[in-house]
Amino acid sequence: MMGTLKVSNSSLYIFSKFLVICMVMMISLVDSSYSLCDFEAIFNFGDSNSDTGGFHTSFPAQPAPYGMTYFKKPVGRASDGRLIVDFLAQGLGLPYLSPYLQSIGSDYTHGANFASSASTVIPPTTSFSVSGLSPFSLSVQLRQMEQFKAKVDEFHQTGTRISSGTKIPSPDIFGKALYTFYIGQNDFTSKIAATGSIDGVRGSLPHIVSQINAAIKELYAQGGRAFMVFNLGPVGCYPGYLVELPHATSDYDEFGCIVSHNNAVNDYNKLLRDTLTQTGESLVDASLIYADTHSALLELFHHPTFYGLKYNTRTCCGYGGGVYNFNPKILCGHMLASACDEPQNYVSWDGIHFTEAANKIVAHAILNGSLFYPPFPLHKHCDLQPIG
Repeated sequence: MMGTLKVSNSSLYIFSKFLVICMVMMISLVDSSYSLCDFEAIFNFGDSNSDTGGFHTSFPAQPAPYGMTYFKKPVGRASDGRLIVDFLAQGLGLPYLSPYLQSIGSDYTHGANFASSASTVIPPTTSFSVSGLSPFSLSVQLRQMEQFKAKVDEFHQTGTRISSGTKIPSPDIFGKALYTFYIGQNDFTSKIAATGSIDGVRGSLPHIVSQINAAIKELYAQGGRAFMVFNLGPVGCYPGYLVELPHATSDYDEFGCIVSHNNAVNDYNKLLRDTLTQTGESLVDASLIYADTHSALLELFHHPTFYGLKYNTRTCCGYGGGVYNFNPKILCGHMLASACDEPQNYVSWDGIHFTEAANKIVAHAILNGSLFYPPFPLHKHCDLQPIG
């Protein structure tokens, strides 16, 4: 049971967080077609949380109702609309990121997206068809980045394009870009599923963090100077994992989330933050930003109505009804599954990923800078644009 003082402090904290996000939503930013920003491009590395279509250029097309809210059709995003990375680009005055694997006719003048759904930090030890994980792990995405840079140099030296109609950035863009990382969730959940216990994932946490840290150092050596790393979300609250991942029936908190899973996430995020802080102090003339998206997402799961939402651990697009409306054998996109009429009222889109409404709330907090460690005045580096 929570004592009176603890409840009061929690309520004040929640209310203050709510006010911060609301203030950001109400701020009138300069409305122009071009934003003056120190960051002229974004290069993103990640999994389905930030994949803007890379996975579905190589594998079966994504079905409806994905994309129903904003794009009005499936566009390779694991949501009913835009992702956090979409809103981040919009806020910085940049176009939505084109996936690297979808090179024909793409515009890479302001960055590229190397993220692919089901990707991991640590390469899977079994084949994609067996593990369900993507072959495009973080190390592969880094090699794709190297390849992209080489092709940019080749184009400016010889005029050879990546492919027909593709727009290429200037060679100096790589030192003016923001490099973002939103990856690690699949390492975490696949390990739990494979071992049948949360204890099975704890031993791999340092390895995951070290690989992300090494990737940042590699990109820094290649000229990158600004990095933003999103931490791991509260997977113990995700409807799909509440159904699929093994856990004790008594292992729930007052909000219906799995305590042991979220505790392990907290351990991972602390290790990630401490490691990045140390690395950031050693990188000369560079910014290394830890973005605590976990706190914002946890707030949405714990107190959805405070942010204009209604449902936290119930899936919008799924099958089966019940508490979670999630059936791992009939996922969103299956002919038997269906989407809710008002996804703007839900935190979870398909049990694993978020609705555009949830993504937008978190993106506001990111653009406001309230989730950064160490503090980073993003508004002083960019003429921030409104995100509609």
